[in-house]
Amino acid sequence: MDEKVADLKRAIRDIPDFPKKGIVFKDITPLLANGPLFHKSVDILAERYQGQKIDAVLGIESRGFTIGAALAYRLGVGFCIVRKPGKLPYETRRASYQLEYGSDSLEIHSDAVKPGARVLIVDDLLATGGTAGAACELVAALGAEVVECAFLIELAFLKGREKLRCRAFSILQYDSE
Repeated sequence: MDEKVADLKRAIRDIPDFPKKGIVFKDITPLLANGPLFHKSVDILAERYQGQKIDAVLGIESRGFTIGAALAYRLGVGFCIVRKPGKLPYETRRASYQLEYGSDSLEIHSDAVKPGARVLIVDDLLATGGTAGAACELVAALGAEVVECAFLIELAFLKGREKLRCRAFSILQYDSE
């Protein structure tokens, strides 16, 4: 593993049995609290997408907001969000999805991206692919194109990448819990 990626992985904290028994939560807050490591993680993503035609970065609630906003700033593009139902004040579109431990829905403002826009979706973690898949569905419903879904962490053993209908990139991969 590349040393700069190994530093990021060492900063991730495992929290057993959160949010429910049997789940090992990958806590990125120590990485975010470490300025140089947070900077490095955003730089890795920015290097991947620099020079590509991207009109907006879309962050998935909530940790995707932190990474996505920093990345949008670095790329010099707009930033938009998807949130849990009832959290956005304007007219919305909704998509439902399955989580590794239940089901949920996401909403996006109906004018968040323009038809034809090229959108990069960002979140902290790819698990089963449900959340990212719903975000992709919402972008498509607005007539925009998903360039790729980018993640800090991928739980590869859950095979979420296989369920996405778009390309995916992750900085860190875990092949087992």
